[in-house]
Amino acid sequence: MVLLCGACQEKGKVASGDAASADSLLCPKYATGYQVKDSSGVRLVDVGKDYHFALVTTDDAAVPEGYTKVRVPISNTICMTALQLSNFTILEAHDVVKGLTGTKNLFNKDILARVKDGRIVKIGMEGNFDTEMVLAANPDVIFISPFKRGGYDAILETGITLVPHLGYKELDPLGQAEWIKFVGMFIGKEKEACEIFAGIEQRYNDLKFKVQSSKFKVLPKVTSGEMHYGNWHAVGGKNYLAQIFRDAGADYVIHDEETAGEDLEFEKMYELAANADYWRILNSYPGEFSYEALKAAEPRNELFKAFKERKVIYCNMKQTPYYEISPVEPDLLLKDFVAIFHPELVEPDYKPRYYQLLKTTDSTD
Repeated sequence: MVLLCGACQEKGKVASGDAASADSLLCPKYATGYQVKDSSGVRLVDVGKDYHFALVTTDDAAVPEGYTKVRVPISNTICMTALQLSNFTILEAHDVVKGLTGTKNLFNKDILARVKDGRIVKIGMEGNFDTEMVLAANPDVIFISPFKRGGYDAILETGITLVPHLGYKELDPLGQAEWIKFVGMFIGKEKEACEIFAGIEQRYNDLKFKVQSSKFKVLPKVTSGEMHYGNWHAVGGKNYLAQIFRDAGADYVIHDEETAGEDLEFEKMYELAANADYWRILNSYPGEFSYEALKAAEPRNELFKAFKERKVIYCNMKQTPYYEISPVEPDLLLKDFVAIFHPELVEPDYKPRYYQLLKTTDSTD
């Protein structure tokens, strides 16, 4: 089998109408969760170590042993996560999406309209799927996230092919975004996916290089998260968010090799982050979040330097489409943080997409 990765190190857009160029760029440069190769004209896609798919355009195509045949392009599918949905949104492929687990924290008007008029059905949450609704969506394949609670046994009995989407496991922000190529192969939008990703990659790396070239004498320190149910869930040092912090010219307070992160007691987190210059928070606060609300949630929060100096970086998921589109906009996430850590590196009139400094309009000022 001949790998299609010959041109994977090339940058730039795919030439219009050049299918060969699009094919050569499908091999991931940053994503580690899937690989692409060719066998006698059949595109083979390996997902992790255990899942193998042969994407074919004719039913009589021969595929290697151990590969599940998938006729492409698919017409109908179900998305299990907002991350997966972001791939279809950026590829302008909502027509292919026929089912979702739910619409919590979704802002996309087109998706909401499709749910309302029945073009997209809600199949229930992981572990409690409505099999009848799954069948009503008539999916060719279902994109799943194996790390969730599961509950796929009933779906497996229907004979529908389940395709793991492992974008959530990527440690590189560009690796997570690169899964649009993966989805593009299933829906017949390989060329568009390669073009879109090339733009994301270039914008991200251009700004990253600009930050690296600035050679700051001291990098601001940043922490992340907040207390919930007695513990502080801290993003690990190898997490994709920690990488964005570093690429934006900041020093994340946790340097360990933890990927997803860990739950820490307040005292341990305070030991790590008491003197951090900035504090990043993402939540779904009802109404306007404030320093007063942050103190009310945990009185000891006012002890942090970032609280005292009013340098809390905030994004409210009830007000911004964070989870439904940010996975394919790492370049904008990066720019938001650069605009805060090093505002001189972005245009003066830059308007943040997700994160900005929390307003200081409460009674604690």
